Amino acid sequence: MRRRLVISYLLLMVLVLIALETPLAATLASRETERVRADRLADATRFASLAGPALRGGGPGPLEAELRSYDELYAIGAAVVDRERGTVVASGSWRPAAGTTTALDIALSGQQTSAPGSVWPWTAGAVVVAVPINDGGEVLGAVVIVTPSGPIRQAVTAWWLLLALAGLLAVLACVLTAFGLAGWVLRPVTELDAVTHEIAEGDRSARVLHRLGPPELRRLAASFNHMADVVSDVMDRQRAFVAHASHQLRNPLTALRLRVEELGPSLTDPDGRSEHQLALEETDRLALVLDALLTLARAEREENERVTVDAAAVAASRVAAWAPLARHRSVALRLATTDAPAYARTVPTAVDQALDALIDNAVKFSGAGGAVTVTVARRDQGVALEVRDTGPGMTESQLGQATERFWRAPDAQNVDGAGLGLTIAAVLVDASDGRLTMRPGQPRGLVAGLWFPAPQPGPSAEPADEEPPADLRSTTLAR
Repeated sequence: MRRRLVISYLLLMVLVLIALETPLAATLASRETERVRADRLADATRFASLAGPALRGGGPGPLEAELRSYDELYAIGAAVVDRERGTVVASGSWRPAAGTTTALDIALSGQQTSAPGSVWPWTAGAVVVAVPINDGGEVLGAVVIVTPSGPIRQAVTAWWLLLALAGLLAVLACVLTAFGLAGWVLRPVTELDAVTHEIAEGDRSARVLHRLGPPELRRLAASFNHMADVVSDVMDRQRAFVAHASHQLRNPLTALRLRVEELGPSLTDPDGRSEHQLALEETDRLALVLDALLTLARAEREENERVTVDAAAVAASRVAAWAPLARHRSVALRLATTDAPAYARTVPTAVDQALDALIDNAVKFSGAGGAVTVTVARRDQGVALEVRDTGPGMTESQLGQATERFWRAPDAQNVDGAGLGLTIAAVLVDASDGRLTMRPGQPRGLVAGLWFPAPQPGPSAEPADEEPPADLRSTTLAR
């Protein structure tokens, strides 16, 4: 945008300079030519007043000495011709030039003449001046002066170069002024663009300075800040409501489960005991959903603070933590990685929470005799983690819905879980500027991939020795 504004200002300035300097350049060329022409006409008129005796046959007289001195002083050739165009007296450097014949024709008809009208820097011919010699109204001959155009061209060229230099200085001043003006006009827009990116990356406290630029852009900045405040307040209220509702519902849910559990000994009918067990399972599932909602609300509310973690070490710890459950379900869970650290720059708990969700799903859906493999590798200037299982996998349409809240595959409706595990993982990965991908495995199963950027060299690249909050670590994550 700034470049376009500067180019438009510069184009306007160039057009103004062309409109002003073109006629001025032509005027300067005409002025220099007219000055020389006036001098030559005055000289020719003086020589014509002395040429009378020479044309009457009385000898050159003082005219020859005048022409010789004139030629030696100015290096300009001059000649006196009679009515038959014969040369009567001529200076030493006299040479006819282009246009001399035409000038003599006009002068012998009784009129003064000069050519050309203006001398330009590219003009090659000389300036020819011819004045008639009159005696009592009769034309006896003419005086012709041929002036080299070199000095005139040099003078015109010097004036034009001075104009060009002045125009160049004006253009440079215009460019500097245009950059300053464009910066003043676009500074609010640039600030608005930067703040928009900051808000999109999660910094909802970023605001635009609304005292910069023209009044219209200042009003736009103020309106944007007001909109950002409203949106931020609505999001905070929404997340606070989810968190508070999830927290407040736990107490009555716990009391309800205790009351339902106390009904168990009083039930003697087998069908009643079965329904009682189903009610207990539903209360447990509802508690799981409330925990997942609370975790999601806290994950979305987290600011984008970044820490450096060893993804390989985190993956090893998560595989070790899930190994007992995998053995209980007869699933082979293994880690395929090197002993070298693989540092990633993420928001706190992003790697372990995302791995918890993916490993939980993989173990849950692989079934007895299945296998789950976790790999860690450095890739694309970052760290890539993959969780590969041998379960039933998902279709392409299901993969596109897997990270939606409370979504569950049609064949997994009766499997334990809240449907928020992948959603929480996606929120944390996105806040870390990472990627969460899922694709069908070969020949079967699902391959879930995580990618996190590597830390930049510097003091901030030191790995963080941080334990995640207990309320986030203890939540069971599920598809």
